Amino acid sequence: MTNGTMVTEFILKGFSDTPELRLISSAFFLFIYFFALLGNASIIAAVTKDHRLHTPMYFFLKNLSFLDMCYTSVTIPKALVNSLLGSEVISFRECVAQLFLFVTLCATECFLLTSMAYDRYLAIQKPLLYGILMSKKLCIELVMVAWLSGALYAIFHTTNTFSLLFCGPNVIDHFFCDSSPIMKLSCTDPHTNEEVGFVVGGCIILGAFALTIISYILIISTIAQMPSAGGRGKALSTCSSHLNTVILFYVTGSFAYLRPTSHYSPTQGRLVSVFYSILTPSLNPVVYCLRNADMKLALKKLYVSSK
Repeated sequence: MTNGTMVTEFILKGFSDTPELRLISSAFFLFIYFFALLGNASIIAAVTKDHRLHTPMYFFLKNLSFLDMCYTSVTIPKALVNSLLGSEVISFRECVAQLFLFVTLCATECFLLTSMAYDRYLAIQKPLLYGILMSKKLCIELVMVAWLSGALYAIFHTTNTFSLLFCGPNVIDHFFCDSSPIMKLSCTDPHTNEEVGFVVGGCIILGAFALTIISYILIISTIAQMPSAGGRGKALSTCSSHLNTVILFYVTGSFAYLRPTSHYSPTQGRLVSVFYSILTPSLNPVVYCLRNADMKLALKKLYVSSK
């Protein structure tokens, strides 16, 4: 990134420091990866094929599934290839690209989850005007804004990380290029970059989270005022899957990023990263399929009719 940069490649330690566990962990994460691809691809196919699901809620869900497929594909394949072939080298440019793509997808998911919360708010708060307010044009615009915002934040985050000087060592104590273990390798003091990244990232991500929380406060307030128990239950059921996804995403992500680089623990960092970058995108299809009757029916039609 700068003329003074001497490191031309990094070495990723992989899923485990123990060679005996690498084959087992690789097999496990390969299974999880295929499970995530199959689950998210099934949701995309079911929503696309079933015309009853051509609504804003499922439009956002389809985009979330596509996002999760990309999310896992940025890190797992490279880590699996390195682990199975015994070549743990990743070039400097590949590392920059991997971090940029990963942060783009991670931030985009934050903004997309916020848009989905707003969609649920309109559906419950203004059911009679919902079809007009949440138009197809607005849905597309919200998704585009989420992707653009995620990319812009990723440009800042990646530049902030790789503007440091790297002249050795070059061993990244992780299974992919993440900012905290990369900053620890810098020849210069990363304290300023760390603080700037922490403040900017915290404001943006927590801002998106705050908007999601506000939407759910308004949703719960509206549901509490409904006269019938059946109406309250039906309204809650339309939000439960999304709420579970929000909790899963933010709880695991906060453990990874809401702390300074100086407090980074390699073992804990890898373990937490497995949850938010691998398991969470893999579990999202399960969450939506188990708690959503329409989704179950659409998937049943998809696989039964395809036989």
